[in-house]
Amino acid sequence: MTGLLIAGTSSDAGKSLFVTGLCRVARRRGIDVAPFKSQNMSNNSMVCVDGSEIGRAQYLQATAAGVVPSSLLNPVLLKPGTDRRSFVVLRGQPHGTLEAGEYATSRTHLADAAYAAYEELAATHDLVICEGAGSPAEINLRRGDYTNMGLARQFDLPTVLVGDIDRGGVLASIYGTWALLDEADRALLAGYVINKFRGDQSILDPGLDHISGRTGLTNFGVLPYLHGVWIDGEDALEVGRWRGDRVADAVDDLIVAAVRLPRISNATDVDALAQEPGVRVVVTVDPVEVERADVVILPGSRSTLDDLAWLRETGIADVIVRRAAAGRPVLGVCGGFQMLARSIDDDVEGVGVAPGLGLLPVDICFHTEKVLGRPTGQWRGHAVEGYTIHHGRPTVDPGTEPFLDGAHVGSAWGTMWHGSLECDDFRRAWLSEVAREAGSPWQPRDGGRGFAALRERMIETTADGIETHIDAEALLGLAR
Repeated sequence: MTGLLIAGTSSDAGKSLFVTGLCRVARRRGIDVAPFKSQNMSNNSMVCVDGSEIGRAQYLQATAAGVVPSSLLNPVLLKPGTDRRSFVVLRGQPHGTLEAGEYATSRTHLADAAYAAYEELAATHDLVICEGAGSPAEINLRRGDYTNMGLARQFDLPTVLVGDIDRGGVLASIYGTWALLDEADRALLAGYVINKFRGDQSILDPGLDHISGRTGLTNFGVLPYLHGVWIDGEDALEVGRWRGDRVADAVDDLIVAAVRLPRISNATDVDALAQEPGVRVVVTVDPVEVERADVVILPGSRSTLDDLAWLRETGIADVIVRRAAAGRPVLGVCGGFQMLARSIDDDVEGVGVAPGLGLLPVDICFHTEKVLGRPTGQWRGHAVEGYTIHHGRPTVDPGTEPFLDGAHVGSAWGTMWHGSLECDDFRRAWLSEVAREAGSPWQPRDGGRGFAALRERMIETTADGIETHIDAEALLGLAR
């Protein structure tokens, strides 16, 4: 075996999830498999044990495949800072910026690094399952492409399209993708998979037969909508994928408002909260919802000063300050923590010095060198671990109560650690404390699932769905 490319008819079509499940299917068969995404554009990232930063989806895919995550799996990570600029992470480390005008023409060195990473993976694993980016039909970007058909052509990879029927137009998307590719690219298209199907497949089948007849592409199967599966997405198109799967709200729920910042980063920090029984998480930009919640969370940000200015423009900043003065809890994570500080001096991700919300006796100064780590520690007897990705360095006033490389004063909590809320005992203990602060009767309830076990169950559910509804043997056979 060598490699296989899973491309999509659009962003958020389900490529990441499908690659995750297919890696687990291959692993079940005893195949030494590794995932790969040559370039990822995402602000949802993770730190590997070797200190490298990769896309969160590739980290999850490594878990499914049973391999140690490293920068080989995602050699190029672009983290959008503005609508026209992305910060480049090359082989897990910061590597300058990429302007919008350079995207189609100035990525040769990134392509070289991606191809070298693929070759290294292919030399050490039986099978490499690659994930494309966006859509291969973005012909305006084809000349500099090394993530879709550019990658496929470089290594002669059979390519399978994933189309999301839930959003509509999937038949046109598959046909249009095939039609827009040139003959050499089209020759590598082996077939397609339909994702997120609900209903009677007999009604869909004539359309698929027609598409296969027109294009010559093989229909490898129709994957139903998998309820309760929303793990670790990379796109910011949808924060809180779990919302459609939660049980009915109860009057004694603990309501947590997660503010959807314009440049939100590592939004997955709130996922574990949403799966805690009796905790209702709303992702919002509405000051009214922020005001009436029991607990507010300011997530990470890829542009702290810009998002802080947005908080002030929307009135959410005033709401948070009033809440804190009334003893109602707010938690800031990484960029969100920096916004709670007294002052922010940033000439790395933004430009300038600005006052923070002043809820914590902390001053933030950005440094060029990025902090990437996997810290561990304790909070009130509970083991905690997380990961850190930041340029901002906090200076905390002496005598302030520490909180996971951050600070706690009154009802304001701030931490530099992403991922800490995935630690089950810590999460429940912290929620119990802030519920008391908020005057909520919420207490941890029986039946709460461990978050790591929940993530593993979702990987297994996805793999089971592929085994049942997709011709997995034919798909894996393409790579032989």
